[in-house]
Amino acid sequence: MMSDKGLTGRCLCGEVEVHATQAEEQVGVCHCDMCRKWSGGPFYSAHCGVAVTFKGEDAITRFSSSPWADRGFCHRCGTHLFYLYKESGEYFVPAGLFDGDNFSMGTEIFVDEKEPYYELHPTSRKMTGAEVMAAFQQGGDDEK
Repeated sequence: MMSDKGLTGRCLCGEVEVHATQAEEQVGVCHCDMCRKWSGGPFYSAHCGVAVTFKGEDAITRFSSSPWADRGFCHRCGTHLFYLYKESGEYFVPAGLFDGDNFSMGTEIFVDEKEPYYELHPTSRKMTGAEVMAAFQQGGDDEK
């Protein structure tokens, strides 16, 4: 469920500011190969829906990482800013961009692609890649 609180975050250099007016209170974690390459580990994201705005858009570079998603980063400092699901326009923003928020752990996806050098959260909901893809084909709103 989305909350009505507004969250604001910034990249490392401060050139880009992200504001999300609706964000889930639980962090989603993606363990897929692509997210791990992009983030250097699991991707911890706040599902922010479509109500996301940016200041400093001229510093944002968008990369079409797949037919279904774009990833954005600050081209000045390299901070990862978002994963955008193209079909719905929904943003998944790195939870660490938002200062001082109290997220809780939610769903972990692509757990079948997780590397052995770190552990899954003991109480999170867990989904394999096949389960995630099936949920999307059925119109589910699960992570990525």
